[in-house]
Amino acid sequence: MKLTQYQVDAFASKLFTGNPAAIIPLKKWLPAKKMQLIAMENNLAETAFLVPSKKKNADYHLRWFTPVSEINLCGHATLAAAFVCYSFLKHRKKTIVFETASGPLTTTKLKKGIEMDFPSWKPTLLEAIPEGLSQALGGINILSVSRYRDLLVELEDEAAVKNCQPNMQMLKALNNMIIITAKGSKRDFVSRFFAPGMGVDEDPVTGSAHSQLIPYWSEKLGKTKMKARQLSPRGGDLGCEQLNQERVLMSGQVVFFMKGEIQI
Repeated sequence: MKLTQYQVDAFASKLFTGNPAAIIPLKKWLPAKKMQLIAMENNLAETAFLVPSKKKNADYHLRWFTPVSEINLCGHATLAAAFVCYSFLKHRKKTIVFETASGPLTTTKLKKGIEMDFPSWKPTLLEAIPEGLSQALGGINILSVSRYRDLLVELEDEAAVKNCQPNMQMLKALNNMIIITAKGSKRDFVSRFFAPGMGVDEDPVTGSAHSQLIPYWSEKLGKTKMKARQLSPRGGDLGCEQLNQERVLMSGQVVFFMKGEIQI
């Protein structure tokens, strides 16, 4: 069986920045084990698979796989999948509705970039900092820890986020995905994301983390529209908006890298 695979850099304005994702369009689903093996072979933060949806109110069914497991929400691979649909699969409508494990996700083609409508995951403040977290993050000073899906850790400033040197083995033992964040100097807020337990030590740019970051910073800053940057070595920029209590918008650009063929 031959499959076409596209690889693009999401949340990027130039090649070799942002977050690379592999997108594989299918006519029908492969066994989950086979898709997981392909994701493991790619060894990217995310490999996404899509098939035409059978539902009237959706265009495609979309699933995301890290090198070790399927996950319930991924922003950069959704952005990448939308780019592939617009650019290569001849999707003519301005919007695309993806059927996913996190419900319907709608993307809209902009003059510059793509906008995504995602769930708003407002995190809840924890009463105590989880044991071992500060040490796992290199002994840094933690201002607060909140949680929805991931642990959201607020640090003192942008420099603390940028210079954080976590111990990945210790983070993996905590068995959580970790967002570190602070108020930004040139952006409204900055962040980094670590998920060693999911086979991704540091994710370059993480859309799903912004489902938590946007409501968190919208409340703290008293703003609905914000600019964000993820401070990974590759780096990436996102436009962010708290649409209402249930939904957030995030936008970014995508750069095409390659198209290839898989033989399985």
